[in-house]
Amino acid sequence: MSRVLVTGATGFIGHHVAAALRDRGHEVRALVRPGGPGPVRLPEGVEAVGGDLLDRASVARAADGAEAVVHVAAHYALWRREAARVMRVNVDGTANVIAAARAAGARLVHTSSVATIGIPAGGGPGDEDTPQPPGQVIGAYKRSKVLAERLVLDAARRGQWAVVVNPSAPVGPGDWRPTPTGRIVLDVLRRRMPAFVDTGLNLIDVRDVAAGHVLALERGVPGRRYILGNEDLTLESILRLIAGITGQRPPRVRLPHAVAIGVAAVDEVVEGRIIGRAPLAPLDGALMARKRMFFSPARAVRELGLPQSPVGAALRDAVAWYRANGYVRGGRMAA
Repeated sequence: MSRVLVTGATGFIGHHVAAALRDRGHEVRALVRPGGPGPVRLPEGVEAVGGDLLDRASVARAADGAEAVVHVAAHYALWRREAARVMRVNVDGTANVIAAARAAGARLVHTSSVATIGIPAGGGPGDEDTPQPPGQVIGAYKRSKVLAERLVLDAARRGQWAVVVNPSAPVGPGDWRPTPTGRIVLDVLRRRMPAFVDTGLNLIDVRDVAAGHVLALERGVPGRRYILGNEDLTLESILRLIAGITGQRPPRVRLPHAVAIGVAAVDEVVEGRIIGRAPLAPLDGALMARKRMFFSPARAVRELGLPQSPVGAALRDAVAWYRANGYVRGGRMAA
């Protein structure tokens, strides 16, 4: 393949995906929304093309002539006030990308999330075949990812070349926004996490996530899902790892889930409704944290050759990147 369109290339995962495709020898074109961060956050050598996921014609123009489309872009927000926009961008935008890839005759790799994967009742790791009960689909973001993924898999059943990748919690350099995992790193760095809840995440180096996208494009089976993950860790273990890297003491107070949910509910009202800004502790996030989000990447490792780089090294690179780019000074977050 030569020309690949990437959506979301100015974001954390998308930036690394675009760079990995470029390094693989592809001509990479990025759909960039007017008014967004633009070419300044694109990897060197990646062409910016103006367009918006919700403008079907602009997506079709960007995909014209492409042999593959990698759809990474999504609107991530757990704030309930953002629910309508989350659904529009993630569901309607995905429908537009599917149509554009089909019209161009291009392969499609869709970036979903482990949010669409079920978690077994016994607490073991979920895999691509683990059903997700309706009660586990909490909040607009999860619902949007489930619906968007369903659109892609339906297109594959109708004969379109399309695969789905489900990244877990990526970590590493370049998380400028930051993502929820990056915010954990920053909160430890600025000593703003005095307590934690009993939950867990599957972490993976973001550069391995990018490699997984390229491998899915090259080796993926149409209509198949691939979890891009690596190591299951409790939140307490993650905090200890970060503290060991930074030389700080990890938080030692474990909050009951009921307390965390209560705090989040108050924060949703005070910050979300009264002040009018995104809550630091969204209620949907607190509700999701009641379960350990552990997942098995065995299929992607076996069928795609997904790399499994050490998670500790990715955390060290994330800490170094935040420090080098002025996000933290003297343990506090920079302006």
